[in-house]
Amino acid sequence: MAIIAPSLLSANFLTLNDDCKMLNESEADWFHLDVMDGQFVPNISFGPMIIDFIRKTTTKTCDVHLMITSPERYAEAFKKAGADILTVHAEACTHLHRNIQQIKALGMKAGVAINPHTAVDAIKEILGDIDLVCMMSVNPGFGGQSFIPHTYKKIAQLRQLIDENKFSAKIEVDGGVTLENAKAIIDAGADVLVAGNTVFGSKDPKATIAALKAI
Repeated sequence: MAIIAPSLLSANFLTLNDDCKMLNESEADWFHLDVMDGQFVPNISFGPMIIDFIRKTTTKTCDVHLMITSPERYAEAFKKAGADILTVHAEACTHLHRNIQQIKALGMKAGVAINPHTAVDAIKEILGDIDLVCMMSVNPGFGGQSFIPHTYKKIAQLRQLIDENKFSAKIEVDGGVTLENAKAIIDAGADVLVAGNTVFGSKDPKATIAALKAI
């Protein structure tokens, strides 16, 4: 059964407390929190202050995805804000292993995200050191994009690499996850489904989360 991690990027920020309450009452496992800086990606979202607020509303895992340059400058701030998992982009880190060590030393689980154009082999050497791989199945920066089909092949390749080496990293798929493609994504080897518009754009978000959880 997959871990369901609704993305708060698609929530209504005018009623954010209500959306957090809904997620707490739902079958969602994690809160997925997308941080964008307007440099690594063209959009700007939110930072530690908002995550600190969200952390106070829930005991569920706060899965923080940094789409920012030089993430090492802010790792401690996100730890203080309440991140349980901190994910950095391979493409944004000159010294990726050092970034991972920093995250672990701060007491968080460490994740690495890769963009659609980045080969799985690019993170092969650090797979044994991390807890999560965030496989971007859309180009990062905006919600509501369609799933890129070649991601299925990358998920399967990563699953094989993790299993053959007996690594413990979970595979998270982020972008364009729907009720229609969720089974194929899980069948390819994913452990965690990030869903934004699919959840918050539905008439009954709790029922949608339950449907994703049941797949």
